[in-house]
Amino acid sequence: MKTYKFLFLLLIFIQLSCNSQQKKINGLSFVASRDQIDTTHTNSVLKAQSNYVALMPFGFIRDLSSPEVIHNTSRQWFGETKNGLLQYANEFKKKNVKVMVKPQLWVGRGQFTGHIEMNSEEKWTILEKSYSEFILAYAKSAQQINAGILCIGTELGKFVINRPEYWRKLIKEIRKIYTGKLTYAANWDEYKHIDIWKDLDFIGIDAYFPLSDKKTPSIKDFEIGWEPHKKEISQVQKQFNIPVLFTEFGYRSVDFTGKEPWDANRVEGQVNLDAQVNGLQAIHNEFWKEDWFAGGFVWKWFHAYDKVGGEKDNRFTPQNKPAQAVLRKLYQQK
Repeated sequence: MKTYKFLFLLLIFIQLSCNSQQKKINGLSFVASRDQIDTTHTNSVLKAQSNYVALMPFGFIRDLSSPEVIHNTSRQWFGETKNGLLQYANEFKKKNVKVMVKPQLWVGRGQFTGHIEMNSEEKWTILEKSYSEFILAYAKSAQQINAGILCIGTELGKFVINRPEYWRKLIKEIRKIYTGKLTYAANWDEYKHIDIWKDLDFIGIDAYFPLSDKKTPSIKDFEIGWEPHKKEISQVQKQFNIPVLFTEFGYRSVDFTGKEPWDANRVEGQVNLDAQVNGLQAIHNEFWKEDWFAGGFVWKWFHAYDKVGGEKDNRFTPQNKPAQAVLRKLYQQK
């Protein structure tokens, strides 16, 4: 009898251990292109030890107060359309790489999506109808390709905060169509101010938190910078009791990359490969060990591997830089 009891307790212990060590989402944000993709393009993802990609079809809004979302048109790049999503997903399925479908909006002149706000109830209603058509179309596609995750919006702060009832109803409509996991990609300064997390499966954060004012922050500098933010993220996670997913994270290979990591508009700047490496190592050190953390998606990865990145590039991609080797090492850790 004691033997059976011991075996029973041992099985429970093993199960709990396995649950606490579930494989993280080691993802890449795979940039849409003009072209179809093939093995040539998916192999670079495998070499990075990534087990997930975010595929990102796009919709377009003329300006911040325009209520119409234009999407899936012949004027868009192939990868930004429904057919592009399906083709990309099929290629990654062949390699057993899972997919998060992450439809995004682009506002005219590159204005920040978090500032989308209508100036009348009539325009809000039009926007909601138009956005629903956009996201529900891709919810159907996500179901068709058996995507592991659907991200229902990206950095739409004012829209989500001003219209919470719309978003709750939209989530219910999505769940009638799509049976996988749902998240929303909140900007780093937005995630604490929205309450739709209780209706979703992950707390999604685009994790461009300001961490250091130094030219070349060390790993320790980055880790110290994370301390107050990690504490707040943990508090929100405990409040809603669902895992946290970094729907985007990454650092440019440029001086002062930890000061305003979201800044993609600063074209000039001294290339700093060490700062990018240190930022990636620190974020992994701080979060990948936590049971409540699901993983994340590096920003960003291009299909034309041989033509991007490199040691003279000061942008986000880790491709063909020391950061790529570090990312591969981090992603292959158990």
